[in-house]
Amino acid sequence: MIPRLVIAAATSGAGKTTVASGLIGALRARGSVVQGFKVGPDYIDPSYHALASSRPGRNLDAFLSGPDLIAPLFRHGSQGAELAVIEGVMGLFDGASGRGELASTAHVAKLLEAPVVLVVDGSAMARSAAALIHGFRSFDPRLNVAGVIFNRVGSDTHEQLLREAAAAVPGEALQVLGVLRRDPRLSAPERHLGLTPVVERVPRARESLASLSAAVAAQVDLDAVLALARSAPELPGERWSPEQETQVAARIAIAHGPAFSFHYEENLELLTAAGAELIPFDPTVDETLPEGTGGLILAGGFPEVYGAELAANSSLRAEVAELAAAGAPILAECGGLLYLVRELDENPMCGVLPLTARMTERLTLGYREATAATATPWLAANTTLRGHEFHYTKVEPATGQAPTHAWRVSARGKTRLDGAVAGGVQAGYLHVHWAAYPQIPAAFVVAAARASRTVSA
Repeated sequence: MIPRLVIAAATSGAGKTTVASGLIGALRARGSVVQGFKVGPDYIDPSYHALASSRPGRNLDAFLSGPDLIAPLFRHGSQGAELAVIEGVMGLFDGASGRGELASTAHVAKLLEAPVVLVVDGSAMARSAAALIHGFRSFDPRLNVAGVIFNRVGSDTHEQLLREAAAAVPGEALQVLGVLRRDPRLSAPERHLGLTPVVERVPRARESLASLSAAVAAQVDLDAVLALARSAPELPGERWSPEQETQVAARIAIAHGPAFSFHYEENLELLTAAGAELIPFDPTVDETLPEGTGGLILAGGFPEVYGAELAANSSLRAEVAELAAAGAPILAECGGLLYLVRELDENPMCGVLPLTARMTERLTLGYREATAATATPWLAANTTLRGHEFHYTKVEPATGQAPTHAWRVSARGKTRLDGAVAGGVQAGYLHVHWAAYPQIPAAFVVAAARASRTVSA
């Protein structure tokens, strides 16, 4: 089993992504092949891991895929790597609300028997760090919190105080693996859903990552980090595989670029394994769909930020509407839903769905149990699965028209309708990781192959 460790913290905002990405970059610079993982349903942090490692960023989510798939997915994603750095989500013990430890960083760390490095934001504490670390080490004795990295430290004196605090933590000696000084150059810009994705700032992100990797190399004991990762025990078992039992040939256009950058790597692998030729296009600049498109995937992202550019590309919007009218399968998640409505913040969109959309100040966030409310060419009505949503927008019916809903979604005992179905179109706020539902991408590819024959005829 590959050496591995988990980068965790007491809260969100402590610097997990900074430390994880910096470690990946610093270790890669020393010649290691490093695979990055993110605990939870996140698309943006893995984009920084991918830039640092030159390998696809991947997710480990015990709610979306189920606990039994965490180790198999880890084995699959780690193939060819020498070390895995797993960035946690929120605080170490925060998971699916009301479900105990499910999908928390601690849960995933235990499933992988991985040592945990706690990132502590030291900017506003000194000796109190001892109590914080002690609490996190002792809360779950099955968890191996083996090291700490202090972040945002102000001075040599401050560092000494924090090191003394770590030495005072009861129990087995705690390794202080590094101390990162406060430096605004080492942070990435943020917006309403978190960090700005790498795809929107590649040159600047590379510069920032180079500075971050150099800082980690200088201020973190990389040899101790490697030794800790290598202390993880063997974890034998099967690898998850995207291989599908049946294959058909289909050309599927898949939205990429700054407005649509939210993709799970395993979803793409499942589509390819089912026979899809995935052809990327950028709806902000490409004026036509790829030739021979039989199906279309519109992923999540930030169409609300690029509304003017999407609206200006009227020729592509018209082609998408024509493809939908022809009955081709179109899957749209969150940002993709917004692209298919009539208007997004008064910017004209594709007009495929009888809906309008607007930004709000209210965040809708969380895991969802979902049931397909309406059948599509690739998904039967009443199919159940798990997903998540994360957005500040709201869709509303256009005047006098009500949509045929795509999903019934449930959370905390409440159920509501979401999204819309129109012919071969299924659109909603729900994001789904297909690792536990390989039949869905396989059926989508079949539907796209069938539509390709119909459209060409």
